[in-house]
Amino acid sequence: MTISTVRSAALGAAARSDSARCATSADADVASDAHQNGQGGKVKRFLARKNIEISPKRYGVDALSAMAQGLFASLLIGTILSTVGEQAGIGALVTIGGFAKAATGFAMAVSIGFALQCPPLVLFSLAAVGGAANELGGAGGPLAVLVVCIFAAEAGKAVSGETKIDILVTPIVTIGVGVGLSLWWAPAIGAAASAVGGAIMWATDLQPFLMGLIVSVLVGVALTLPISSAAICAALSLTGLAGGAAVAGCCAQMIGFAVMSFRENGVGGLVAQGIGTSMLQMGNIVKNPRIWIPPTVAAAITGPLATCVFGLQMNGPAVASGMGTCGLVGQIGVYTGWVNDVAAGLKPAITAFDWAGLVLICFVLPAVLAWATGLLLRRFGWIKPGDLKLDL
Repeated sequence: MTISTVRSAALGAAARSDSARCATSADADVASDAHQNGQGGKVKRFLARKNIEISPKRYGVDALSAMAQGLFASLLIGTILSTVGEQAGIGALVTIGGFAKAATGFAMAVSIGFALQCPPLVLFSLAAVGGAANELGGAGGPLAVLVVCIFAAEAGKAVSGETKIDILVTPIVTIGVGVGLSLWWAPAIGAAASAVGGAIMWATDLQPFLMGLIVSVLVGVALTLPISSAAICAALSLTGLAGGAAVAGCCAQMIGFAVMSFRENGVGGLVAQGIGTSMLQMGNIVKNPRIWIPPTVAAAITGPLATCVFGLQMNGPAVASGMGTCGLVGQIGVYTGWVNDVAAGLKPAITAFDWAGLVLICFVLPAVLAWATGLLLRRFGWIKPGDLKLDL
């Protein structure tokens, strides 16, 4: 055998060995990928079967909006009834309002659970979780309820129907996780929310023009977006001058859209948007974002006027800061604050200037400013006939 023959045989053996190693490595990689995909697939199938959707929309839009409805059906309605009862001397209304306000944490939790499409046992168990989170969260209770109830609801949904003793396991897990997290997280969440809200209110007191403009525009935009401005204001305990600016911004959006779209939507649109919500225009905003300019301009003007000229403050429930003219809750909240301040000796009396400021900021100026700006944009061709039409 020649040296060249031996060398060729050795090279061939080495090549076959390298090929075998590559094939073995490739097979191992394929097996590893298949294992990982199998595990990931199992998790996805489990989450889908349990209707657990981890997404910004489910938690940041659906849950937040539902929480606002829970707030409205408890704290807001309770405040309205209590205020009417106190002013009219009807003790029964004060009592009813007190019970409604006491149910705030429970109502928010059940509303969140409903939005997350919880099974009945999970939904009912969330009441205890909401009560704990709202109480332990203090001024930031609504934010604590939102965060804790999301975790508790998803944990409850994960175990629901998985055992033969579901009647015990599901409530124990839901309440155990929820109250446990409330004890652990709620005080810190409440403190953080209060700190942020306090910083906004401090900055508004320090720079009423600039912060009045910023708060008015941002909270007004949040009201029209499919998120809850009321829940945001409640979570941050936004009151005082900053609360007044928030009221101005929300009213600018609602009254602004209602008036500038009157030629398309008539009286029905005026009521639906002016007393209901400007969120109805969201579909039209997506088609033509320029229609959002007039009410936003109105908010940028009325916000600073509210803080710098009229000193409009929301010293009623913080959640009312983000309600605007929806059911006149914002205005009732401002009035409640006046009454409370007078009773506490912080305000000598409710004056004609107070009423003038409230009417101008909440109704007259938003209507005039948004209508005039909208008319200008119509002439420029930025807003065309039918751009603001609603299917009512």
